[in-house]
Amino acid sequence: MSEPATVDTPLKKLVGDKTAKALASHLDLHTAGDLVYHFPRRYDERGEHTDIRSLDVGEQVTVMAQVQRTTVRPMRQRRGNLLEVTVGDGSGGVLTLTFFGNQAWRERELRPGRWGLFAGKVTEFRSKRQLNGPEYVLLGEGGDGEAALSDDIEEFAGALIPVYPAAAAVPTWVIARCVRVVLDTFTPPDDPLPSAVRASRKLVGLGVALTEIHRPSSKEALHQARRRLKWDEAFAVQVTLVQRKHRAADWPARPRPARPDGLLEAFDARLPYELTAGQREVGVEIAADLATPHPMHRLLQGEVGSGKTVVALRAMLQVVDAGGQAALLAPTEVLAAQHHRGMLDLLGPLGRAGELGSAEHATRVELVTGSLGAAARRRALGEVASGAAGIVLGTHALLYEGVDFADLGLVVVDEQHRFGVEQRDALRAKADQPPHVLVMTATPIPRTVAMTVYGDLEVSTLSQLPRGRSPIASHVVPAAEKPAYLDRAWRRLREEVAAGHQAYVVCPRIGDGPTSDEEPPAEDDNGRRPPLAVTEVAPLLAEGPLLGLRIGVLHGRLPADEKDAVMRSFAAGDLDVLVATTVIEVGVDVPNATVMIVLDADRFGVSQLHQLRGRVGRGAAAGLCLLVSEAAEGSSARERLDAVASTSDGFTLAELDLEQRREGDVLGATQSGHRSHLRLLSLRRDADLIRDARAEAITLIEDDPELARSPALAASVAALVDEDRAEYLEKG
Repeated sequence: MSEPATVDTPLKKLVGDKTAKALASHLDLHTAGDLVYHFPRRYDERGEHTDIRSLDVGEQVTVMAQVQRTTVRPMRQRRGNLLEVTVGDGSGGVLTLTFFGNQAWRERELRPGRWGLFAGKVTEFRSKRQLNGPEYVLLGEGGDGEAALSDDIEEFAGALIPVYPAAAAVPTWVIARCVRVVLDTFTPPDDPLPSAVRASRKLVGLGVALTEIHRPSSKEALHQARRRLKWDEAFAVQVTLVQRKHRAADWPARPRPARPDGLLEAFDARLPYELTAGQREVGVEIAADLATPHPMHRLLQGEVGSGKTVVALRAMLQVVDAGGQAALLAPTEVLAAQHHRGMLDLLGPLGRAGELGSAEHATRVELVTGSLGAAARRRALGEVASGAAGIVLGTHALLYEGVDFADLGLVVVDEQHRFGVEQRDALRAKADQPPHVLVMTATPIPRTVAMTVYGDLEVSTLSQLPRGRSPIASHVVPAAEKPAYLDRAWRRLREEVAAGHQAYVVCPRIGDGPTSDEEPPAEDDNGRRPPLAVTEVAPLLAEGPLLGLRIGVLHGRLPADEKDAVMRSFAAGDLDVLVATTVIEVGVDVPNATVMIVLDADRFGVSQLHQLRGRVGRGAAAGLCLLVSEAAEGSSARERLDAVASTSDGFTLAELDLEQRREGDVLGATQSGHRSHLRLLSLRRDADLIRDARAEAITLIEDDPELARSPALAASVAALVDEDRAEYLEKG
């Protein structure tokens, strides 16, 4: 009898060296636990089809389909024959399977009428979707060569056929065979969920769930298995967040209460416009947080242009009134410099302490960036260290050694998703004791993401746009299908410029030279052309459809002073068109810009496109955003663009963005560099389950804060939410 396998048993002891090496190198699976928790991506059912028409070029897929016909013809360029096998899904979708060389046995095996699973990378040739030399396993009885596949067929004896996340070298049926071998001797770990939670929520045991998710005896059993395993994931995350919020409540912080007749009151009196009801309401929440002896940890989210910066500035002034300093961390020099100019304009004499004509109780607003000259840097750092600069704005340069504060009371992080955990924490560490923290994002966050990823933050939302913001019309321009539409787009841009307005043209790539973090690689391994680049597009436009217009170029590799000069020229109206990368995505505010043309729009994410188009329509004139793409009609990329064009509701688009991203990205797997442990839980579809898990976590942590009485749960939480990911969750 075989020795029982545990979660820590190496796979080479169970499936052999060769297979274990393939699982490790291609799928990062090393132990029995890794494999058992490598859940099927979906389940095919005998007689049902895969929707072949929904497949995207470049996607690594496994499809269940039926052979329709086979064709053999001699190859033109070399000896031998080409076997083409057409398979269909029963609804009109077809794929061509191509096999090179003389393979008469394969032609006999893949005869019309046979059903099978076919795995490979989707390519396109002469407008036909195809898989070149795919791996496959045939289903059903009989057929030449089937004896060699009998081990694999055994994995698909049931009605529900598991299809695993796989690799070209390790197809789904190999994974299924390995799972069967492991499950035959696997001893599941102690059930981590408290028995009271299992009973009240009617959850099956862990061992049952792990067996049924791989080899489901029925659809209902599969549903119960998935529900139980989702609970494990949701509960681990919520326990972590509730624990950390519980601990943070005991941290000390210096209260920064509002002061009558201070800078904040004077600022409100000189504001040239009225705050929205939402801004006033959020301001009250933040003011109350700042007055407590525990550090504020609040997320402020709001649509592009909803007025987050003014809310943050009012919080900063309250801290300055209470004798402290406030620092705002921005992701780019362009944005930091714009914040500096904007705040100086809003504050007027209140932000010019020591200058002629300054207000009686004024403070100073300092900008600290990497491009400051030596003399300017020494002067700025002296103002920060002495406390004369009550408000300090900057980029990553704020984090460097030598930037010291007299009394840092508030940290504001703008576009928080642009910063790593270490960077945000480095700024906090410059305070003598934990400062108050306000993180801001213009990327709307669905409720379940806020509950899961930011569960230890209080969340404030600005959904109301200030008066004077104009609507933005968005349209998809199908450049490949209708080239005339692209010509019309350039004419439309010229019409806006002729009317006295300005325009953006956005490209996904800078151009030749080393790539920056913000751009995709130049080469595309699916055979598509490289993404369009700013340095290549700008001269083509200047010599072609935008001949005669004043064109500027902006991207992340320009020297800081040159970037600032370009933005100043554009803001002053000295440039008609700005050809840029996503460096303009956040914070850039030029009210006279009314049109944006995004080239290769399918190369951008949903939220990114929504952010980009928020750069237009910021003044009295209506905005126009044209999304240019060669994506085929009906493809998922095109559907994504159509969705962006159909609504300006950022929260609706955030839900769509969440649906299309891997859940692990939301939970910070990319930040920590680890494989995501969020395998089944959908932040979009499992909102109720997440809410219930949070309620149970609160009850548990109130009774047993350190899980001293639940060691199995503590171990499970540690495995699912490791320390790096826990810190990511904590720091938002």
